Amino acid sequence: MMSHSIRWSLPFAIAMVCIGVGDGRVIEGRASAAGGQRTIPVAGSGFDDLVHAIVHWQMPTANGTIQQSTEVVELFGDLRGRVLYHVTSAFDFVNGTLVNTGNQVFSGTVAGSQPVMIHDDQFRFEVNLIAGSERGTVFLLDHIAGPKVRCALNVVGTGLNSAGNPTFDYSGECTFRGE
Repeated sequence: MMSHSIRWSLPFAIAMVCIGVGDGRVIEGRASAAGGQRTIPVAGSGFDDLVHAIVHWQMPTANGTIQQSTEVVELFGDLRGRVLYHVTSAFDFVNGTLVNTGNQVFSGTVAGSQPVMIHDDQFRFEVNLIAGSERGTVFLLDHIAGPKVRCALNVVGTGLNSAGNPTFDYSGECTFRGE
């Protein structure tokens, strides 16, 4: 005859083995249990590979110029990967400002997740060309591939790297949504 402790332990052990057979995302913290949401703080740094930008067109304006280009941004930290950045840049040389808007797609990982692709068409970066300061917001909201995650980030320019590319720090939060 089986003891009471063995009788209760055996089903528990079998259940734990069956739960552990999954792909491990819940255990590793990359997705929330039961398809819910989980929001985490994120931070890191990066640079805009401006040296290798492709300028598609440029048009003079009364105060400066508007141009559209394609650039690649490298991200390090909690978001690790690259951004393909299709940007419209409005330079106002009279007031010493630059505003960047357009479309971008992040391809990489978020806090060690499986690879993702996320689109953003709401970002905005404002640059004071006189002071050299840069601030912006990024809204990676449109899921393309990989785990379903959305990120809202604040970006602050930190200067230039040795190749002359703009550098920055970012912080914000990402929300993993159930699958």
